[in-house]
Amino acid sequence: MLRNPENFATSVMQKTGRWPLPPAVRGSDRGVSKRRLGMKRLRGRLNLFQATMLDWRERHPYNAVHAVRIDGPLAIDTLRDAVDDTLTRAGLTGLELDRQHARYEWHGGPSHADIERIACGDDWQVTLAAAFERHLNQPFPGDGRIDPFRFFAIDVGNAFFLGVAYDHFVAGGDSIIVLLNAIADRHAGRGTIDAALALYPPTHRRLLLRHPIRFARGFRRFPAMAASCRRTIRPRYRSLEDGHNAFMFFVLEAPYFRALRDTAKRWGVTLNDTLLALLLLAQDAQMPQRDRTKRRSELAVASIMNLRDAHGLDVRQTFGQFLSSFRLSHPVPPGITLSQLAQDVHHATARIKGEHLYLTTLSAIAIDRLVGRFQDREQRLGVYARSYPVGAGISSLNVNALWRPAGAATPLYIRGVPTGPASPLVIAVTTSGETLCAGVSYRTTALTADTVARIRDDMIHRIQGLT
Repeated sequence: MLRNPENFATSVMQKTGRWPLPPAVRGSDRGVSKRRLGMKRLRGRLNLFQATMLDWRERHPYNAVHAVRIDGPLAIDTLRDAVDDTLTRAGLTGLELDRQHARYEWHGGPSHADIERIACGDDWQVTLAAAFERHLNQPFPGDGRIDPFRFFAIDVGNAFFLGVAYDHFVAGGDSIIVLLNAIADRHAGRGTIDAALALYPPTHRRLLLRHPIRFARGFRRFPAMAASCRRTIRPRYRSLEDGHNAFMFFVLEAPYFRALRDTAKRWGVTLNDTLLALLLLAQDAQMPQRDRTKRRSELAVASIMNLRDAHGLDVRQTFGQFLSSFRLSHPVPPGITLSQLAQDVHHATARIKGEHLYLTTLSAIAIDRLVGRFQDREQRLGVYARSYPVGAGISSLNVNALWRPAGAATPLYIRGVPTGPASPLVIAVTTSGETLCAGVSYRTTALTADTVARIRDDMIHRIQGLT
């Protein structure tokens, strides 16, 4: 037993910049806080989904990657100045993470970004996809003082792609779009962020307190959620330890994107509903021998949703991450049309949104984190595949609604998001201008490149059939 664990912990903090409590404190004195030991408590508190992302990235990197096409020649020094000035003005420097207590603080100070310059090669699409895949799998530091951003640039002649990989717990995709928009403006000499952003938004606890009745009603959905999970085919992983994400992307040009968007409107469903239906049909096409008489015969998809509006926070003033998700399953019977399936999906998503059932998802995540304290590593790795099976997911963002100046031509914008433990395949759908870009991330331990290419081609073929 250490005679003075407080002095020991303070010494470790001073030498390493981290706060690992000594064994004695981890045991009987687990409740000792930084404040009691004379250390400053970090200003911000992570919300539930952010803390869960940190759990996930203990096993595998959990990064996201964005890239925007900027017209004009690449001048790396000018671009670096634009990045540094924007990050400094926004206050997005000097991040410190206290992983143990789920707290963080942006200390500020000047930015000194290192922008990786990547040779384009013969095909910019191949080069860009390779850069995305590498950054999706390259970890960020786990705790303490960290830089959560990595920038890169690819010169394509009369334009260049500015890319950023970021530790996903720090921000949702909407905040990153606004950040890249500000950097592009600064690079073009159109000004930049005028003042530091709000960096410490409220956690999701605020939503639970504002909607206690809906939260309580959400518990009544647990049996139905569990029943749906028991009916769903589980994804198969050769190795749960292998979290490598491969990446490919495709671009829907204007005629096909307009056909998809207009068809969804004609059916009275959202674009995201139609994409989820397309993904269900594409999964079904890869399982021609699926035995529908078995208990586990349904297919499941998930969708990321942004709760920023529920918090009432302006995306251009508040930087952060407000994500949750929902899941739905469907038997996808033989002969069902895309229209019928999209209507079924819309019925489910409308109920989820109307009844605030995303609170049920957050509650399930909280319960899972609590149970996880009593599980070993192997049990934790397989919990989602076993208890919350999802075949594929969608993450949708509309750049047109976020890019400024409003009404100006929106540049080509591509995203890649991590799969994590919840799904072996995630498609990041991004609408910019009159195009739709879909970044496809998939776990190589569960899916082959050929299988994912067939899913991609099935979706594209059905969309082309709408014209």
